[in-house]
Amino acid sequence: MNIAFIAHDKKKDEMVRLTTAYQEIIKEHQIFATGTTGQRIIDATGLNVHRFKSGPLGGDQQIGAYVSDNKIDLVIFLRDPLTPQPHEPDISALLRLCDVYEIPLATNLGTSEVLLRGLGSGFIEWRKTQRDSQLKELEAFE
Repeated sequence: MNIAFIAHDKKKDEMVRLTTAYQEIIKEHQIFATGTTGQRIIDATGLNVHRFKSGPLGGDQQIGAYVSDNKIDLVIFLRDPLTPQPHEPDISALLRLCDVYEIPLATNLGTSEVLLRGLGSGFIEWRKTQRDSQLKELEAFE
């Protein structure tokens, strides 16, 4: 599975704790992240992370493009709902894309843990079937 990790500045420490706690599950998958979040994950866990640009510089949009191309299976986005973000439209677009493409999305620590535990128990395997089905549909249009 391909997992995207994003964290606003005030949530980066939480993301480090989350990825450290669930490292044994996460290491079995491909990891993508926005710039600084990805580097913090690498520094804390030593895991291999494909880093995009930071969120305000287009990283959210880059992950959104992967979502729309069916290259992401799960998004963990620890958002700071109390701090205005200059790239709020990009954030909203990413969240909308997750809904459109039925990508499991967590925006807080509690839901993140549920999704990661589900991933570790095999409860998100349906994404593989859905991804293959969507790819066949796209091929039919080409």
